[in-house]
Amino acid sequence: MFALSFMALFLEMMVIRWVPSVVHLVAYYANLMLLSSFLGLGVGAIASDRNWNLFRWFPAALGCEIAILILGRDISLMGTAAELRFGAFGHTALNTGVLFLLFAANAVLFVPLGERMGLIFNALPRLSAYALDLGGSLCGTLSFGFFSLTFFSPILGVGVVMAVYTLLSLERRRALDLPLFAMVLVLMYVTGERSAVWSPYYYVTVSRIDGPPFAESEPPPDVGTMHNPPMYQVMVNQFGYHLDGTLDSGRYTKGSAMEAYARLLAHQYMLPYALCPGRNRVVIFGAGGGMDTQAALMAGVRHVDAVEIDPAIVRLSKRFSAGAPYSDPRVSVRIDDARSFAAKATPGYDLVVFGYLDSQTLFSSMNNVRLDGYVYTVESIRSAYALLNNHGMLSLAFGFRRPWLATKLYEMVTEATGRTPAVFLEGGQVVFCVPKDPATVLPLEKFQFRRKFFPNPAPIDLPTDDWPFLYLQQKNIPSDYLTAIGSMLGLSILAIAGLRRSSFGRSDAHFLLLGMGFLLLETKSISDCTLYFGATWLVTTLVVAGVLLMIMAANLLAIRMKAFSFRMYIPLFAVLALLLAVPRQQILEFGFAARLGWALIAVPLPVFFAGIIFSTTFRDAKAPSAAFGANLIGAMIGGFCEYLTMAIGNHALSVLVLAAYMGSLAVLWSARRAT
Repeated sequence: MFALSFMALFLEMMVIRWVPSVVHLVAYYANLMLLSSFLGLGVGAIASDRNWNLFRWFPAALGCEIAILILGRDISLMGTAAELRFGAFGHTALNTGVLFLLFAANAVLFVPLGERMGLIFNALPRLSAYALDLGGSLCGTLSFGFFSLTFFSPILGVGVVMAVYTLLSLERRRALDLPLFAMVLVLMYVTGERSAVWSPYYYVTVSRIDGPPFAESEPPPDVGTMHNPPMYQVMVNQFGYHLDGTLDSGRYTKGSAMEAYARLLAHQYMLPYALCPGRNRVVIFGAGGGMDTQAALMAGVRHVDAVEIDPAIVRLSKRFSAGAPYSDPRVSVRIDDARSFAAKATPGYDLVVFGYLDSQTLFSSMNNVRLDGYVYTVESIRSAYALLNNHGMLSLAFGFRRPWLATKLYEMVTEATGRTPAVFLEGGQVVFCVPKDPATVLPLEKFQFRRKFFPNPAPIDLPTDDWPFLYLQQKNIPSDYLTAIGSMLGLSILAIAGLRRSSFGRSDAHFLLLGMGFLLLETKSISDCTLYFGATWLVTTLVVAGVLLMIMAANLLAIRMKAFSFRMYIPLFAVLALLLAVPRQQILEFGFAARLGWALIAVPLPVFFAGIIFSTTFRDAKAPSAAFGANLIGAMIGGFCEYLTMAIGNHALSVLVLAAYMGSLAVLWSARRAT
C-alpha cells in the first residue's frame, strides 16, 4: 500500500509537470490532468471486487499514454475570445479530440493502481491501510519536490515509477514488461530535447534568433565581450518567453540588422528611466533574462533589486546574455515571487518596474490561477505603488494582444494608484507610467511612438485578490473548460453506473461529498498561502505536505477513538465559519509572523477535523474499496467545482466547502436513521 501510494502520487506529479512541456495544448489544463488521475484511481478502487487483475496492464497503459503524448506534441493550444492564452489558436475538432484523448488515457493509466489499492483496503484493517496510503502519498510528495528542484528528468522520473512497479510485480511479472518499459524510455529519449533545462515551473530551451531553430546547449565562451554577440530566444513549454542578449547597439556592426534590433529594444526598455528623474534605487518585478536590468544599468541606476521567481531563468541569463546584467555588482538578484517580495521590501524606491511577467503556466495543479495571478491585481499594484518615495514612479509593461486587456490594465493601474497613467503604445506593447508626485510632468514629447489611448468599450472585470484572473475578460467560465469538465463528468457517471449500478447508496454519497469538500479545502489552502507567502513551488509543496500530515494526525487519533459521533461536525463547521467570516485581505495586513501563525493554525484545522470524520466513518464502511473510490471521485468533482472561482471568486469557495460537508452530514444522518 505504501509503495502503491508513493507510485501514484509521484506519477500524478510527473504527469502534471511533464505533459504541458510535450503538448502545449495542455498548458492551461494541467489541473485537469490531476483530476483525471483521481478519476482513474477512483474507478480502479470501485472495480477492485471484479477480479480483473488490471495491474498487469499498467506497462501497456503507460506506453499508450506516452505514445499519445508524442503523437500530439504539435497540436495547437485552443484559443477563446474570453481568455488570453499565449500561443493559442481557434477551436478545431482535432485539438478538442486530442485533449479529451489525453485526459481519458491518463485516467486509464491510474485505473490499475486504484484497483490494487482497493484490493488492499478490502484485505487489511481499514485505518491501518489508510495510514500506509497517507504515508506513501507524503513520501511521494516530498520525494518529487526534491527531485523536481534538483535534477528533474522525465526519463528518470518515469524510470522511478517503472522500478516501483517492477518490485511490486516480481512474482507475477510478464515477459513483455521489461522490453515494453525499455521501449518507452528509448522513445522518450529519442523524441526529447537533450539541451533543454527544467526549471521548477517550466521546460526551457534556448536558441539563436538569427540561427537555425535548434536548441543551444552552450554560448560562445566570450559572449560577454565579443563583437556582434548572438542574441537568444528563450522558450518555455515550446513557446517564446523572452530574449537573452545585449541592449548595447554599439557592440554590433554599424548598419547591421542586429544593431537596429538592439537599438529598438533599448528604446523600449529605456522608457521608464528616461521619464523618472531618480537614479538611486530601483526594483524590477519579473526581471527574467535581464533586459530591464540592463536598461537600468545603462541609465546609471546605483542599485537594482532584480526580482525573478524562476532560478533557472537567472542561471540561463548568466550563461547566454551578452549584456551580463546579473554579474554587475550594482544588481541584487532576488529569487522570489513579486508579491511576496513587495510585502517584505523597505519603501523608498525611485522606480518600481513591472517587467513582462506574463506567465504561461498555472501556479498549482489544484488551481486554475496562473503563476502571476496575484501579481496583477489591484491590491498588488497598490502595494507596489506604496514602495515609491515621494518623487518615484511606477512603470508597468505588457504585451496585451487583446484590446480589452490593455483597457483592463489601464483601469487596474488607475484604480490602484488613484491617478491616470501616461500610456505608451508600440504595436502590441503597452507601457503605463504613474509618478508618485502629482506635480511631476513627464517629458512626453521625447517619445515619438506615443499614441492616444482609447479604452476598449468591451465590458471587463478588474482582477483583485479575490478574483485574480487578469487574462479573463469577465467573471465567467470559458466554454472549452466547460466542455472538458462535462466530458470527464460524463466518463465518471458512466464508470460509476457501470460498476456500482443500483448499489451506489447514501454511504457512497457521504464519502463522495467528503472527497469534494477535502479537495476544495486543499485548493483553498494553497490559494490562501500563495497569496500570503508567494506563488513559489516551495509554498505549494509545503501546503500539500502539511495537509497530508494533518490527515495522518487525524487518522492516528481516529484509530484510538471508539466510534463516530455526529458531534465531530461541530468543530469542523465552526472553523469553516471562521474562515468564511475573516477576509483574506485582513490577514494580509498582519505581519509575517502573524500570517504564518494563521496559516499554521486556522488553515489546516478544517482538514484535521474533516480527516477525523472520514477515518471514523471509513472504519465502519461495508465496502471500503468502494468508499475509497467514491471519495476519489468526489475529489475530482471538487476539482471541477474549483473552476467556479472564475465566476464567483475565491472567498465564495468557502461557502461551497461548507455546503459539501453539510451535504455529507445530511446523507450520513439519513443513512444512519435508515439502519
